[in-house]
Amino acid sequence: MENPFIVTGKIKPEYFCDRVEESERLTRCILSGGENMVIISPRRLGKTGLILHCFDKPEVQEHVTTLFIDILRTSSLQEFTYVLGRAVFKTLGTRSQQMMKNIIDTLRSLRGSFGYDPVMGTPTFDIKLGDITNPTYTLEEIFACLEQSSEHIVVAIDEFQQIVNYPEKNIEALLRTHIQQSANANFIFAGSERHIMGEMFLEHARPFYQSATMMSLSPISLDKYEEFVIKHFSANQLTVATDAISHAYHLLQGNTYYMQKTFREAFAMALGGKTCDKQMIEDIISSIMQDNSHKYSESLAQLTLPQKELLMAIATEGRARRITSSQFVKRHRLKSASSVQAAIRKLMEYGIVTVQENEYYIEDQLLQRWMMSS
Repeated sequence: MENPFIVTGKIKPEYFCDRVEESERLTRCILSGGENMVIISPRRLGKTGLILHCFDKPEVQEHVTTLFIDILRTSSLQEFTYVLGRAVFKTLGTRSQQMMKNIIDTLRSLRGSFGYDPVMGTPTFDIKLGDITNPTYTLEEIFACLEQSSEHIVVAIDEFQQIVNYPEKNIEALLRTHIQQSANANFIFAGSERHIMGEMFLEHARPFYQSATMMSLSPISLDKYEEFVIKHFSANQLTVATDAISHAYHLLQGNTYYMQKTFREAFAMALGGKTCDKQMIEDIISSIMQDNSHKYSESLAQLTLPQKELLMAIATEGRARRITSSQFVKRHRLKSASSVQAAIRKLMEYGIVTVQENEYYIEDQLLQRWMMSS
């Protein structure tokens, strides 16, 4: 029996929970052409799943060529160029022999590095990262390849805020220039660090200022998730208590990934004849926390004492405001307002803490619960 609570990879439409309005809006953007979009949400809230869900829609597949790249683990323009170039070759190059030939002819800086498949009789993207010796020039060639496609192209770049960490200067300006000049491609910029993405697209002095439509994802509502869980449990003649769903939702603050992970396990246990109740939910969440305990311990071990103290203060409050005020500093016995400022910069840089509407909170809900229970 197929478990309907998917936590990795593409999600079949029948197992996709809600996001109706967001899906319709993003699909319209993809099909309209001429519009770029920014999607901002905390990690594990479903932005990647939403993009792939829309890319898989029949009307999108019929009219648009879609590319998806995740640049979270890239650390330079060279790596970005490699990831984008590989996606362009593998997607566009498979459309036709002529398109593959056009790509190879256009990527002149890499032409000598392509491999060859003797069985299929076609070139392969056998390029290594070190083959990209002039990423600025190769990137220009890649954008030229996008212009040669007979179909309109939409490129989704996940964790787009990562480019601000590249050592090269003016990366934003470089990419903005290529994107602005692209007549055949539009872009979806997805990011999980709200403050960085906001600065990139809302600050007047930044190259991407007002260059895309903004969309922010919030947690799926409790009533929608209850409906989703009950539907799939009932369809398989399994029992789930409504208060168990709301209990999980409040413990996990509606985090899509953790909710799916929890009910995937609950579904499997219910197949064995058990009823999914609040106790089962607490046991599953405790087990997930235990599985992550070593990772959390290692993460905290990398922090300085002032960073750990501030992180504990934020964990204690859940949502912390005015963290440099004398009241906050005294209440949590922190060293000083200046040490808090230095610590919060690093915690946000590490992606451990995020801020929304002047409230600071730990992005990983389970990390917060683990800290409070340790």
